[in-house]
Amino acid sequence: MSKVTIPQGYRSALGMYDTQSAIGILKRTFEEKLCLALNLKRVSAPLFVDPASGLNDDLNGVERPVAFEIRETGKTAVVVHSLAKWKRKALKDYGFSEGEGLYTDMNAIRRDEDMDNLHSVYTDQWDWEKIITRETRNVKYLKRVVRAIVGAICETSDVLKCRYPQLNVRLKREVTFITSQELEDLYPDKTPKKRENLFVREHKTVFIMQIGDKLRSGVPHDGRAPDYDDWTLNGDILFWNDVLECAFEVSSMGIRVDEAALERQLREAHAEERKKLSFHAALLAGELPLTMGGGIGQSRLSMLLLAKAHIGEVQASLWDDETMRVCRENGVVLL
Repeated sequence: MSKVTIPQGYRSALGMYDTQSAIGILKRTFEEKLCLALNLKRVSAPLFVDPASGLNDDLNGVERPVAFEIRETGKTAVVVHSLAKWKRKALKDYGFSEGEGLYTDMNAIRRDEDMDNLHSVYTDQWDWEKIITRETRNVKYLKRVVRAIVGAICETSDVLKCRYPQLNVRLKREVTFITSQELEDLYPDKTPKKRENLFVREHKTVFIMQIGDKLRSGVPHDGRAPDYDDWTLNGDILFWNDVLECAFEVSSMGIRVDEAALERQLREAHAEERKKLSFHAALLAGELPLTMGGGIGQSRLSMLLLAKAHIGEVQASLWDDETMRVCRENGVVLL
C-alpha cells in the first residue's frame, strides 16, 4: 500500500490548465539552461535494452526490470531503470569529445518502487553525461558542476515566478557540501532520511557526497550500483521543500568509475561476475571515455518549482484506491 500525506490546508497554486502550461515552460527553460551550463547536446535514447549487454542499471540490486519478448527476434528485452551506463557508451559511439556531453529524456517503469508523495512506478528524468579528463576527475570539478546545475534550477524557478507570480517558491542558490560520513557523525542516532531532513532544513540546498560505500556504522547512507558512480566522487542534490516540509532530492549524479574504481566496487559488492559483460569488459580494457553524469527528475523538479504536494499532480501514472481517495477528498487532482 502506498503512503500519501497531504499538508494541512494545501491548495495548488496553479489549476490543471496552468499546470500543464507551466510544465512546458519549465522543461524548455531548464533544458536550455542546463545545456548552456554543461555544454550538452540532446540525443535519442532507448526505452529498452538487451539484458545480456550489462547496460541496464540494477539500482539497489533487488528491483525487477519489466521484461518482454520481441516477436520478430525471439529475444527478451528489458525496460531501462536508468541510462547511467548506456550514456557512457553513447558518448564514444556518437563521437563526442572531451568537455562535451549529451542529455536525453529518460522514461522508465520501476514496478517495485514504494509509492508515496514523491515516488511513482513511472520515472521520467533528464539523463545527462559528459566526457571529462583525468585532471578534472576530482571533487573540485564535481562541486563546480553541482553549482552549475543548481544555478540552472534556480534560474528556471525565476522564469516561472515571473510568469506565475502566485508561485511562492524559495530556493537557496548557495550549496552546502557534506559527505555521508560527516552526516552520520552529526546525527549518529538518526536514520539516513532523518539526517537529511535535519541538515537540509537548516542549510536549504545541499549536496550529500560519497554515497554507496559502507559508513563506519556498517551500512551505506543509500544504495548505489557498483558499476557506474565512483562512490568516492558522487552524491545527491537536495532542496528543502516548503510544501512537504522535507528534504527533497532532485538529482543523483557523480563522476563515473574508472578501471580501478570498477574493480574495487565490484569486489566490495560481490559482483565480480559482471566483468564478463560487454560494457564492463570495454570499460576495464580502457575503451570507454572518462565521464561524469546523472539524472535530474522531471516530475520531481516540476513538483518543487510548481509547489505541488504529490507527484501525481505533474505526471500521469497509476495509483492504489487509497491514494486516489485521500487525494480526491483533499482536492488534490491526480493526472
